[in-house]
Amino acid sequence: MSLERLLARWRHDARFRGRVTTWRRIPARPAHYAPWPAGLDPRLTQALNAGGIQQPYSHQAQAIVAALAGENVLVVTPTASGKTLAFQAPLLHWMLNDPEARALLIFPTKALAQDQLQAMQGLLDALHTDIVAAIYDGDTPKGQRKRIRENARIIFTNPDMLHT
Repeated sequence: MSLERLLARWRHDARFRGRVTTWRRIPARPAHYAPWPAGLDPRLTQALNAGGIQQPYSHQAQAIVAALAGENVLVVTPTASGKTLAFQAPLLHWMLNDPEARALLIFPTKALAQDQLQAMQGLLDALHTDIVAAIYDGDTPKGQRKRIRENARIIFTNPDMLHT
């Protein structure tokens, strides 16, 4: 069923309509882009460009600049609008430039952690780096946990595993 048909059905459903206070259509807006931040590792911008990301959205560029400056950053934006790149770019910049850098990324669900690892792995592959990223959650086999703790520089987990 298309979105338009679903919305039409809801508009004509008295029970549903009684729970809606306002119907509003927000028109699409053009995207706003910015150049890659000057301090971002050029290997990373080359990998992103090769992957089809020629320039970041303006909110991504602002977040990357702030993170690289050591500021705390909070990005609130809808699904599929660039939050992942906003944190992965500065994280990978640090990983590429400091062999001692480590990251613990905590996600509310195992599924989201898996999705984020897949996105990160794509960038790591494009960078041709030996940086290891891994999932460490309840499904991680016990025999792999020590190896992950010792070798992975980026660990994806969830709140339930923090005590482990």
